[in-house]
Amino acid sequence: MEANPGTLEHDDFSAYRAAGVTRLSIGVQSFSKEKLNLLGRIHNEDEAKVAAEKAKQADYLSFNLDLMHGLPNQSFDEAMHDIDTATALAPPHLSWYQLTIEPNTLFHSKPPQLPDDENLWQIYEQGQQRLAALGYEQYEISAYAKPGYQCRHNLNYWQFGDYLGIGCGAHGKITLPDSNRIVRTVKIKHPKGYLAAEKYTFETTDVVEEDRPLEYLMNRLRLMTPIPKTEFEQRTGQSAEVVKVGMQKSIERGLLTETTTHWQLTPKGHMFVNDLLSQFI
Repeated sequence: MEANPGTLEHDDFSAYRAAGVTRLSIGVQSFSKEKLNLLGRIHNEDEAKVAAEKAKQADYLSFNLDLMHGLPNQSFDEAMHDIDTATALAPPHLSWYQLTIEPNTLFHSKPPQLPDDENLWQIYEQGQQRLAALGYEQYEISAYAKPGYQCRHNLNYWQFGDYLGIGCGAHGKITLPDSNRIVRTVKIKHPKGYLAAEKYTFETTDVVEEDRPLEYLMNRLRLMTPIPKTEFEQRTGQSAEVVKVGMQKSIERGLLTETTTHWQLTPKGHMFVNDLLSQFI
């Protein structure tokens, strides 16, 4: 279950747990009042801390805190303060990702002053070191977990697994092996229309065979673990040979290594995933 500190009813935490929710993800984003205001968040630092403490007390199997870095005018010290404050709350899992400017947002229409590349790199490098020193293992580009607390839900996404989209606006992906189809579904997005509908799915699209390698790699390359060639073949329904040329180009550029059974991103490859993916477009 995902929730934001400003909308949580803390007394309901135990009820959610009793209803079957096993993991809670709390959208903290920052502990800075100024940065939260810029992001349009309605909670404050104290509410975020209380939400994390209540999550611990409710005996979830795990809980996550979401944090952003690279925020408008964010200094190195401010970014480290967010990490230190979050880890002091002892979440088993931490999502720590860089702000990206998305279309159709206020930041897109009025771009803010963001940290320059040098500052971003310092924040990223030092943040990773702090998290590692505290026992958080980076298992995905923006996900860090104590041993045994990797998010199975997210791992399924990144391994190009199947999932049901249930509820208003939900997305799903289902493999139909008998017909060699991979189908994506989208449920009706507007609550009023969803409640009034007799059929909730308004969009169904096939992931055509030529798109499957890229879609698989766009997800799977987020993970730090080696990529089994057998997994590629099982999830896409295609031979590993179809990506041989692109993989070889990536190896020559130092982005990837290869064995007879696996591919593995190099440290350089982790920094230039988009460049690697361009080999398969």
